[in-house]
Amino acid sequence: MTTKRFYKEAGTAQTDEGYCVTLDGRAVKTPAGKSLVLPSEALAKAVAAEWDAQGDEIDPASMALMPLCGTAIDRIPDVRDGLIDGLLRYADTDLLCYRAPTPEDLAARQAEVWQPLLDWAEETFGAKLNVTEGVVPVTQDDSAKQGFAGAMVGMDNWELTALAEMVGISGSIVVGFAMFVGALDGDQAFKVCHVDEDHQIAQWGEDAEATERRANVMAELKTAVQFLELIKA
Repeated sequence: MTTKRFYKEAGTAQTDEGYCVTLDGRAVKTPAGKSLVLPSEALAKAVAAEWDAQGDEIDPASMALMPLCGTAIDRIPDVRDGLIDGLLRYADTDLLCYRAPTPEDLAARQAEVWQPLLDWAEETFGAKLNVTEGVVPVTQDDSAKQGFAGAMVGMDNWELTALAEMVGISGSIVVGFAMFVGALDGDQAFKVCHVDEDHQIAQWGEDAEATERRANVMAELKTAVQFLELIKA
């Protein structure tokens, strides 16, 4: 849904609490009507650029960073504990833990790409996740999740927003944390999460719908990385 552009210029301003985005000098509010106070000038400038890039019509779908800022301010403070529990549940269905028994080249490729990340998660967070073949659910010990849980409890709302995006888009808590600490960038994470699909495309080709969907996923992963970089800038 679009609306008419009602401002001439977007900018930024510093406040006692942080940085805000302005439209013709008036501070932007979140969707819930709260003050859009951002943790870094870099993020404020990037969000202002999204507003400035709008044409005669404002298209919210064309803004990638603004919704994440709204989530961090409006939603995360009220759902932190539930969100952390939800992210931990990704360990039970983590993409990297479900391997194909056949064909052999796909199974080998999964092991080559995914196992080093699982080893990294165990070494870094003490999260030893069990691996299975096929789609039968594999049980993960609660102790394997404790390292992830401890790391999330220590995050602020902005960081947790970024991590939630990374985990949700990738479908993997391991990939999400690897992106969060900089062990994977957006391109690398995309390749990790699309081993199966890339194998299928190599065999049968790619249709236009799949091309568009893959491009959207790639863009979302890169936005999540950009958001994290900007809040820390």
